[in-house]
Amino acid sequence: MALPGPAGRGPAGREAGPARHERPAIDEAALAAARAADRLLDAARRAGVARWEAFLAPLPDGLRDATLRELPGVARRGRAAYGAKDSIRDALPPEVTEPFLAALDRLLKELAREAACGG
Repeated sequence: MALPGPAGRGPAGREAGPARHERPAIDEAALAAARAADRLLDAARRAGVARWEAFLAPLPDGLRDATLRELPGVARRGRAAYGAKDSIRDALPPEVTEPFLAALDRLLKELAREAACGG
């Protein structure tokens, strides 16, 4: 008999529902966003922008490792860097900020499509 996992998860802590790799469009979009986040984080480190470096640090691994249930929150956190009055665009060049934003928006679109289909 399998041991119960944390709330909302199946046996041994596994996520209830499909595994992330079973949704290749979402997984691919999340991995693309993670690569863009890596580039953005590297640019923040090179520029010495400690505030944005600290904000961005958990995002690449979060985008790579989050479950389907956790992924929307990680993506929304990344999207929060593009605030109306306080934006990462003010600190880093568009060559790194815009690809990350586009990758996040693609990911959020895939997640919304999945949710609309009852996934």
